Amino acid sequence: MDIFTAGRDFVRLEGRLVENRLFDTVFEGADPAFVVDALRGYQNADGGFGHGLEPDKRCPDSLGLDVETAFDILLAAGARDDEMVRRAVDWLASVATPEGAVSLAAPVIENYPRAAHMSEWTYEPSLNPTAGLVGRLYKLGVEHPWRSLAGAWCAAQLAEGLPTEAHSLHEALEFLEHTGDVDLERVRDWLPKLSYFRADAADPSYGVTPLHLASTPDSVWAGLFTPEQLEAHLDRLIADQQPDGGWAITWEPPGQAATLEYRGIVTVAALRTLKAYNRL
Repeated sequence: MDIFTAGRDFVRLEGRLVENRLFDTVFEGADPAFVVDALRGYQNADGGFGHGLEPDKRCPDSLGLDVETAFDILLAAGARDDEMVRRAVDWLASVATPEGAVSLAAPVIENYPRAAHMSEWTYEPSLNPTAGLVGRLYKLGVEHPWRSLAGAWCAAQLAEGLPTEAHSLHEALEFLEHTGDVDLERVRDWLPKLSYFRADAADPSYGVTPLHLASTPDSVWAGLFTPEQLEAHLDRLIADQQPDGGWAITWEPPGQAATLEYRGIVTVAALRTLKAYNRL
């Protein structure tokens, strides 16, 4: 069975409704409105998203991480629902610091099953996810007072230096590409200083790879890497497909359901990346 068919069958067998809707839109031409419909079940009355949309915490309350996940799904589907997004940004504004910064999660997650890494560090307002949220709003074409406020805070933070952790840098790059501050040399020189950056395609450990930073060949950040580096990681991505057709994950979600949910997420993402690089 070929890469695509095996991945499709895994998503159909084990994936959530929202990943199946996204798959159908990206690969089979389904109406993006169905993706929006699937997301509605995760949006709370306060406008934020929760209910384990990002599966590493089984918390119904609205969290910044789930809002970011919702924005990612909308962008991947090419879907637009300005009212859905505006309500989510209103919620972000309601929980932000006076400067506009928001956190990934909140202590409320302690009342629910969660992965071990979802702990106190996720309660601190930071560039991860603030910068990424602002960048995604630019991509969605949604203006909002919070976007301006938080963007100014992110710019001030990044003027002092780039983050030293790969996930935070990924979020910062989402922001920087919309500010006109695309300094490839600066970022390239910084990559070896990052924790959790997996530069070596042969490294099996958890981390952010070049394909996370440049998920399509036309990404402004693809120039950070040589064609040989990207090809090596694409080869590794193909090799990592499991016998059941899905891709594995390298961390421990809080349970079997969350593990399958996350495998569905990364499988759709892997197929999208391989499609973008003409490797399917």
